[in-house]
Amino acid sequence: MDKRQSAQQSADNNLQFLTFWLGDESYGLDILRVREIRGWNKPREIPNVPRYIKGVIDFRGGIVPIVDLRVRFALPKADYDRETVVIIVSVELEKAGGAEHHTMGMVVDRVADVMDVAEKDIKARPQLGSKLDTRYLTGVVNRNEGMVVLIDVDKLLDPETFTQMESWSKE
Repeated sequence: MDKRQSAQQSADNNLQFLTFWLGDESYGLDILRVREIRGWNKPREIPNVPRYIKGVIDFRGGIVPIVDLRVRFALPKADYDRETVVIIVSVELEKAGGAEHHTMGMVVDRVADVMDVAEKDIKARPQLGSKLDTRYLTGVVNRNEGMVVLIDVDKLLDPETFTQMESWSKE
């Protein structure tokens, strides 16, 4: 195998993640799920929804719910500022008749960059027992800047889990 084939093979085993910050913690999500990154604009509020759903916005002719990840993760409140962004993502939900595709938005403190990660460098998600919900985590990657927690947007933004998450985020 020549050097070019070897480089191509190693590139094929790399995944790309968009990294973002919530407070002092870094997170990553599959770059292929990202549809758009936009600056913070207050969405249209919807009554009687969990408090981490900030409302809805019009996105390319469709209505998109906006989830504040700080509130979803029960982190301390932060003011929205010029670095606050909404990451619009494609979510795939498994239903009895097959997968359904939805578009949702996530409010984060700021976007960092795109990181390339070799599959072998992704460590398994932490096992924290049955009382703590870590099913939306796909793994952890160590970087020079610290640990990046990788999230599964399909599980994190599944509307079927919203009421379950609301109960533990109030505790």
